[in-house]
Amino acid sequence: MARRKEETVSMIDTLAEFKELKNIDKETMINVLEESFRNVIAKMFGTDENYDIIINPEKGDFEIWRNRTVVPDGSLEDPNLQVALSEAREMDPDCEVDEEVTDEVYFEKFGRRAILNLRQTLASKILELQKDNLYSRYKEHIGTIVSAEVYQIWKKEILLLDDEGNDLLLPKTEQIPSDFFRKGEAIRAVIKDVTNENNNPKIILSRTSNKFLQRLFELEVPEINDGLITIKAIARIPGERAKIAVESYDDRVDPVGACVGMKGSRIRGIVHELRNENIDVINYTTNTSLFIQRALSPAKISSIRVNDDERTAEVFLRPEEVSLAIGKGGMNIKLACMLTDYKIDVFRDIDDADEEDIYLDEFNDEIDAWVIDALKSLGCNTAKAVLAMSPEDIMERADLEEQTVRDVYRVLSAEFEEDASNSDQGEDIADVNVDIADVNVEESDNITQS
Repeated sequence: MARRKEETVSMIDTLAEFKELKNIDKETMINVLEESFRNVIAKMFGTDENYDIIINPEKGDFEIWRNRTVVPDGSLEDPNLQVALSEAREMDPDCEVDEEVTDEVYFEKFGRRAILNLRQTLASKILELQKDNLYSRYKEHIGTIVSAEVYQIWKKEILLLDDEGNDLLLPKTEQIPSDFFRKGEAIRAVIKDVTNENNNPKIILSRTSNKFLQRLFELEVPEINDGLITIKAIARIPGERAKIAVESYDDRVDPVGACVGMKGSRIRGIVHELRNENIDVINYTTNTSLFIQRALSPAKISSIRVNDDERTAEVFLRPEEVSLAIGKGGMNIKLACMLTDYKIDVFRDIDDADEEDIYLDEFNDEIDAWVIDALKSLGCNTAKAVLAMSPEDIMERADLEEQTVRDVYRVLSAEFEEDASNSDQGEDIADVNVDIADVNVEESDNITQS
């Protein structure tokens, strides 16, 4: 019996240590222990309502007291709820029938099976409590950066472990395309989502989220962390390029300069963390036209028409600025649309000298509408704008097949060749008229001489 009691007390000592490791507070641990004891007692006797359980976590021991009603000798029906008068008077000589007496119960007397049941119940409840704590703790920190170690790399996700050994997941879809990690390597990512289906917490991390870029700036730029500079908008194509709009509430603070740092010292670490993702930092303004112009940098806009109701903007640029506004693969204008939340259409600003140029829409009877739209997405709104680009460049940037591009070139070139041909024919007629006039003059001279 003494051995079983020592085994039970030792078990509580172990749980006290476990409590410290898993950040379970003392009151919660006491409640878990009491509930576990009550569950075992209820399974053995059908009820635990007549038991008082006292747990002393400081000493690592516990007491169990049972309350029973005194009944006359020979009338005992339930020894768990009742006690015979003669037995009751051994505990309290002054007790009478229908009174209540209390005696201490030693858990080790319940047998080894009861102790094992208690262990299993405690382990189950503590595991459940640990999962609830994990879920609650990470749920409160969604949107914050964590650092974890790579434990296992799978095809669709990476399993990470935090400082306490908790499992975190970084799905492939939340990784920067050029990310490459090895087991044991530390990864920084932002907590994107926390779920708890069937009491199974799942912590999802992300390195492609806009929030990750925002948190990195907050870490690297003290003025953002102090509230002097605010990040107003972010647009990202992870691993490729990003635009971030910042605003300062202090006229003495240059928000763009503060974010970039001296010779790029502050932004360099962020770029490295994001696998050399190019980051454009621009000044935010409530002036929509100006904000769109800044978002399209480095291109310089000639003029702009904004429709706030439909959230659209028509931007006109010099021919040499169009490619800058569109960017490689349309990346610059795509990010500008994401940053400003406006649909931006780019148009080439045609000079008067180019009045002979023709808008692509006039070729809709010879060129499919979807092909014209693809060309417009490159900033090519006129025939000469298309002909000025190489076929290879158009195929790559507009994702058009070679034959389609050649057909477009043939149709557009034919239009200008026809105009040139008509012009040449006019010159030929003029030359013939001049020759006839010369002949007539010569004949006139001959007649005069004769």
